[in-house]
Amino acid sequence: MSEYIKNEKISHERIATYCVCCGSSKITSTPAILMPFVAEKAFGWTPIEIDESWGLHSIKKGYAYSICKTLNCIECGVVFLDIRFTEQELRNIYNGYRAEEYVALREIYEPGYKQRNQNLINGYQYIEEVENFLNPFLTFPVAILDWGGDTGSNTPYKNKNKLFDIYDISNKNVIKGTCAIDKFTAFKKTYDLIVCSNVLEHIPYPADILFDIKKCMSQNTILYIEVPLESIMQNGSANAYLNKKHWHEHINFYSELALAKLIQSVGLKSLSLNKLTITAEGKPTCLLQIACQLA
Repeated sequence: MSEYIKNEKISHERIATYCVCCGSSKITSTPAILMPFVAEKAFGWTPIEIDESWGLHSIKKGYAYSICKTLNCIECGVVFLDIRFTEQELRNIYNGYRAEEYVALREIYEPGYKQRNQNLINGYQYIEEVENFLNPFLTFPVAILDWGGDTGSNTPYKNKNKLFDIYDISNKNVIKGTCAIDKFTAFKKTYDLIVCSNVLEHIPYPADILFDIKKCMSQNTILYIEVPLESIMQNGSANAYLNKKHWHEHINFYSELALAKLIQSVGLKSLSLNKLTITAEGKPTCLLQIACQLA
């Protein structure tokens, strides 16, 4: 288990100075900005225009945005935002995630988002590929927990399960045949399959989530993790982080090594890791898939 994790206790820094995957302090950085939609949702901060009326004679005129830094771990290659959101700030961002009020505000900052959101609501088109990846490790029907599963519309095996629970902080209505639960209810159960798909890229301290998930696992439970392999991470360049000048919802960009070290640090073992290329919004998108069990 990683040295920075002792007895499942992690030092939670407000502004990160060590790697959130492997714990290394060998970190490089470059200046960036926090996108205004996230800044407003998390902190209530909005862009401001500084003009002559401010009377700031030594400050240049123009728009001011929320500054931050892009961090890069030399040891495992993860690229991440230096700001680590608190639990309340995460709830500010994700409560009512992609619901009407959320979409309306984001459309103001990012024209065209409303249509993108509708594409997401229509559901992922690669669930069959996820099931093909997981089939060798499962016996059906399965008891499923989707951790961060939103409404459940993108969860695999919707028709091959005996139990289908969802834990998600967005507080949205879930699809028919599922049960929305809190994590303390989940801790009282064990599952055959736990899905944690497109979650860890949003989380300040991803080890926290994985330690919680382990409380719902038996030796036979399969944990499926999926994260984006972001475009700047795909060529393996050590200086790719220099191109990351803005941060939005995804605050962790994983390399294969970073994801593997994170899994190992929390006492899980990898059964299979795969790169999956899909088409999203008309362009190729790469994902990292990993199936794991308790070590």
